Amino acid sequence: MILEKCIGAQRCRRIQRALRHGKVTILCLVLTVVVLRGTIGAGKFGTPEQDFIEIRDHFYSRKRAEPHRVLEEVQTTSSDDDPNNYNAFDINTILKDEGEEEKPDPSKPYTLGPKISNWDEQRRKWLKKNPNFPNFVGPNKPRVLLVTGSSPKPCENPVGDHYLLKSIKNKIDYCRLHGIEVFYNMALLDAEMAGFWAKLPLIRKLLLSHPEVEFLWWMDSDAMFTDMAFELPWERYKDSNFVMHGWNEMVYDDKNWIGLNTGSFLLRNCQWSLDMLDAWAPMGPKGKVRDEAGKILTSALKNRPVFEADDQSAMVYILATQREKWGDKVYLENAYYLHGYWGILVDRYEEMIENYHPGLGDHRWPLVTHFVGCKPCGKFGDYPVERCLKQMDRAFNFGDNQVLQIYGFTHKSLASRRVKRVRNETSKPLKVKDELGLLHPAFKAVKVSSS
Repeated sequence: MILEKCIGAQRCRRIQRALRHGKVTILCLVLTVVVLRGTIGAGKFGTPEQDFIEIRDHFYSRKRAEPHRVLEEVQTTSSDDDPNNYNAFDINTILKDEGEEEKPDPSKPYTLGPKISNWDEQRRKWLKKNPNFPNFVGPNKPRVLLVTGSSPKPCENPVGDHYLLKSIKNKIDYCRLHGIEVFYNMALLDAEMAGFWAKLPLIRKLLLSHPEVEFLWWMDSDAMFTDMAFELPWERYKDSNFVMHGWNEMVYDDKNWIGLNTGSFLLRNCQWSLDMLDAWAPMGPKGKVRDEAGKILTSALKNRPVFEADDQSAMVYILATQREKWGDKVYLENAYYLHGYWGILVDRYEEMIENYHPGLGDHRWPLVTHFVGCKPCGKFGDYPVERCLKQMDRAFNFGDNQVLQIYGFTHKSLASRRVKRVRNETSKPLKVKDELGLLHPAFKAVKVSSS
């Protein structure tokens, strides 16, 4: 009985397979007849080989057209009501702040935090107890933390976040090549110190939280490294606590508000720096304090427009009026571009490539190109948007080429995001000479002279 059931089941399966094969065969015959009828009707009937080619091309052309047809259907059926449509989604619906902003007490003077008077001693003891975290990682090579950041909210224009991504990628590349740690901030630590001043509470907190760091390097989000091989002359700053791009004459003699730049600077982790931050911060609280301080700065500094107090003008004012207290520990650097104004640099990149090489850091090959006034994350800047974005792309590619060339590639031009191969692959990659002198572990670094 069981044997008969098995035999019956096998017969059923064979019959089902035969029916399926028959259906496929009939379908193929019908399609062949339809195609051949169309071919005969068009007067194109020929040899069997020609007929096969016509049938093949007919089906291939339908397959090629199918994705376009499907795409058109998707485009016509999608709407602003589609929950999968990112373009129509209002990001503000999920970026809601909780509660009301804390109001400062107007009766209390503003401070960055509790007064600290013995930081050098506290830090010295900590370093002694933690020898695995030395503040110098080599001879005359301090441990450095590069700090940058952006707003916790998306940029006000669609392209701004893309350029912020390029900017942080550029900084990560430089820091990776030079053994520098990176801290990227997106939190406003003190609502009173928004705008120009947001860096000060952050810097103070990082100095206190990272006693192993000898220098903190602040860099604005709209500044890019354009010399990946240049190493800062750390020995030059052994007696300095604060290093900014600037000129002594413009700051101390002329009291010019653009005599220095605070978009890229070095600050040593010490008691002096905490005291400087305490002296710098009182002009920063937004509202009446910042507005009134702006009037004082405009009247005291040369050529300063009328606007609220900014951190750069405040620093010029402090140094110009209190040079005896602070000046000895401040180094205003202009031998290379710790900050380089983009307007005088970006149009000369091709000339630099032709005549010079990385590792110079100055006007011949600038360490930093700073896009002051472009404001790619905002709605309005001081310069035309197209000009700013094109030049930011050129600066990014100029720096990125120096990284890509380590791996045998380069951008097709400074205006192109596409790359091309400039070096053939080799079976002995570790013997390839690092012509740029970049500090990459897979290559033998070549020291590039700054002379």
